[in-house]
Amino acid sequence: MKNHINHSALSLLSIIAVVFILYISKPFIVPILFAIIFSVMIFPIQRFLEKRWRCNRLFATFASLATLFFLTALIFFLISTRLIYFMDNSEVYSQKLGELFHEFVNGLERTFNIGNNRLFAEQEFKAENIIKANLDKIGVVISESSSLLGDMVLIPIYVFFFLYYRAFFRTFFYKVFRSKSKSFINSILKKIYEIQQNYLLGLIKVIIIVGCLNSLGLLLLGIGNPFFFGFLAAFLLLIPYIGVVIGSLLPAIIALATKDSAWYAFGVIAVFGFIQFLEGNFITPKITGSKVSVNAFVVITSLVLFSMLWGITGMILALPITATLKILFDNVPGYEAYGFLIGEPVDKHLQSKARSRLKKWKSIRKAK
Repeated sequence: MKNHINHSALSLLSIIAVVFILYISKPFIVPILFAIIFSVMIFPIQRFLEKRWRCNRLFATFASLATLFFLTALIFFLISTRLIYFMDNSEVYSQKLGELFHEFVNGLERTFNIGNNRLFAEQEFKAENIIKANLDKIGVVISESSSLLGDMVLIPIYVFFFLYYRAFFRTFFYKVFRSKSKSFINSILKKIYEIQQNYLLGLIKVIIIVGCLNSLGLLLLGIGNPFFFGFLAAFLLLIPYIGVVIGSLLPAIIALATKDSAWYAFGVIAVFGFIQFLEGNFITPKITGSKVSVNAFVVITSLVLFSMLWGITGMILALPITATLKILFDNVPGYEAYGFLIGEPVDKHLQSKARSRLKKWKSIRKAK
C-alpha cells in the first residue's frame, strides 16, 4: 500500500514537472513543433524534387523551404494589409456603432417611458469610446494570431535541418530504442507522419471550401471585402471552435457600421453559423474521415489545457499533438488505455442498455 502511494505521488510530481518545463520552455518548444508541422507539409515537395527531378537533398531542401516561405509571406502580407486598412478605419466604424447604440438606448427609453432617469448618461458613458477600444483589442488579437509564425525566426532553420537531416534523426531513434526493431520504429514514424499529413491536407481543403462558402454568403449580403473576410474566417479554423467566432465578428461589425439595417449583421452571424454547422458535421468528417480519430471531449479538453499552457499557439497545436499522443499510446505497452480514451467511441459505447436488452429480447422471441 505504501509503495503504491509513493508511486502515485512520484507520478503526480513527474506530471507537474513536465507541465512546468513545457510552460517555461515555450520559446524553445513551440517553434520546434511548428517546424515539424511545416516539415511534414512541404516534405512531398522535397520528395518530388529528389525522386522525379533527381535533385540532391541540399538543393531540394532549399527549394522546398523557399516555396514554404513564399506562400507563408504572401498569406500574411494579404492578411496584414487588410487588417491595417480595417484598423485605420476603426474610428469611423466606432463612431457609427456608437450612434447606433445611442439610438437603440433612446428607443428603449421611449418604449418603456423612461423620463429623466436615462439608462446611460452621455457624460458617464461613451459607447463609441468603448467600441473603439474593443475594436483595437480585436485587431491586436487577430494581428498577434496571424503573426505568430512570422515572429519565430528560428522556424525556417529548424525546418531546414528536419528535412536535410531526416535520415540522421531516424538513425538516432534506432539507437535510442534499441529494444525495438527498426520496422516497429519505422511503422510508428510512418503513422505519425501520415496522420499529420492527413490533418494538414484535410485542413487546407476545409479552409478553401469554407472560405468560398463564407465569401459567397457575404457577397450575397453585400458586405464589403467579402473574399477577405470569408477566407480570414476560414483561415481562423486553425483555432478550433474559437476561430469562427472571431472570424464572424469582424464582418458583422462592418455590416453594422456600413449598412442601414442591423439585420445585415444578424445575417452575417447566421450565415457563418450555418456554414460552421456544415463544416463541423459534414465537410470536415467527409474530408478527413476517421484518419484523425480524436473524440470531441478530448479535443475540447486539449484546447483548454494547451491554451492555458501556451495561449493561442497552444490552441493551434492542441489537435496535432493529441493525435500524435494517441498513436504513441496505442503502440507503447502499458499505455493502450490512454490511446483508447483519446480515440472515438464505437457504437456500443453510445447505446443505452435498455435498447440493447430490447434487441436481445426481440431476437429471443424470433428464435422461439
